[in-house]
Amino acid sequence: MASIKSYTTKNGDKRYRFQLYAGLNAQTGKVMKTTRRGFKSKKEATLEASRLELEIAQGGIKKENNIKFSKVYEQWYQAYINTVRESTYARTDGMFKNHIIPAFGNKRIRTIKINEVQRAINKWFKIAPNNFKKWFNYTSNVFDYAIKEQYIKDNPCKLVNIPKKQVEYGDKPANFWDKKQLLNFFECIDPSKELEKYTLFRVLAFAGLRRGECLALTWDDINMSEQTIRINKTLTQGVKGKQIVQAPKTRKGRRTLKMDSKTMNYLKEWRLRQKKVFFMLGFNTFKKSQLVFASRTNNHKCLNTPAKWLKKIIKANNLKPITVHGFRHTHASALFSAGASIKEVQERLGHEDIQTTMDIYTHVTNQQNKEAVKKLVNYLDF
Repeated sequence: MASIKSYTTKNGDKRYRFQLYAGLNAQTGKVMKTTRRGFKSKKEATLEASRLELEIAQGGIKKENNIKFSKVYEQWYQAYINTVRESTYARTDGMFKNHIIPAFGNKRIRTIKINEVQRAINKWFKIAPNNFKKWFNYTSNVFDYAIKEQYIKDNPCKLVNIPKKQVEYGDKPANFWDKKQLLNFFECIDPSKELEKYTLFRVLAFAGLRRGECLALTWDDINMSEQTIRINKTLTQGVKGKQIVQAPKTRKGRRTLKMDSKTMNYLKEWRLRQKKVFFMLGFNTFKKSQLVFASRTNNHKCLNTPAKWLKKIIKANNLKPITVHGFRHTHASALFSAGASIKEVQERLGHEDIQTTMDIYTHVTNQQNKEAVKKLVNYLDF
């Protein structure tokens, strides 16, 4: 029988607590006791004590019944980090800390109802219509893990209504440049004064690299005689935002790209310039593992550096805005315009899934179709 006693909190509030004999530990044989506190009335404490006594009589207290969502997340996360790359689990942890844990972390997972999940997903949809599904799916993964651990029987995420983003009318600005726009961009950079900047964007445009792939390049990846660039690593963010170098995400991400002679000449010229500049700064850059594009401390550049350079050039010259990733789409657009097959573009861009290449192809060809109609109308002119 539970012994219910009252006590006073630091704030001077009256509360009730009780302690129960919970049987013997199956592994150690020691007596187990359980304590509950924080009840606002004696009646509330008595009801909980009766419930626990019944649970003990039916086979013992299942401590997991009171486990909080945050604790289950920690258990799930320890298993999860062994299945993905550091950059991925670092981003996932950020999603939980910023959005999911604030919504569910302090709640006992068995008490979380469907309507609570529905309210959370409705809120996430409003603040992040492009990202809320990721947060929702990760939340569901934690509930699925709780089912495996037998903390709960059902996943409330399976029964909510997932909001749908309405398709906006009109066309979104294409995130790539045509040949004329690309040429105009490079005319805005003087290679004699800003050779590194010119060379970096030239590599992005003519190799179609991802930002991280470009910033991770070392000179042993550049084969001047064969005129190739080898992609075998990428710069990304790890735990606590620290920049790290990882292997490419997929098998097709490892690739060797045949390059044009002009781009290789700019790389060769930058190699010579870099040796002189960094020698004056006190660095030996003659080793082959030297970064192609390095910071003034001869470390990896910040991942945001290319974007800062690009935005400044676009603003100063009133160019059509695109992102750094837009150079990759520009490269794909040029390949398709030049007559390359979808398979050839997939291999050059390092897409594991051809659907990713198809998505770019559809976007590019739609834009080209519009241009073709304009040319037709201008030609017929009646």
